[in-house]
Amino acid sequence: MKASELKELREKTREELDQELNELKAELFKLRFQHATSQLENPMKLKECKKNIARVKTIIREIELGIKRN
Repeated sequence: MKASELKELREKTREELDQELNELKAELFKLRFQHATSQLENPMKLKECKKNIARVKTIIREIELGIKRN
């Protein structure tokens, strides 16, 4: 995830972040299914998707705690 994409995530509202999180979880499910059926061409996509989920969860937690980041 590029710095510009991360900045865009930080500007989103809580509802938008929840929606983004749901989309990423659905994507991870699809990637895992492809991996299990040996149809996944790039296994690094699994790792990238997991990291993006963690990033979104971190931003949501920062919002809950009221932490401001630039």
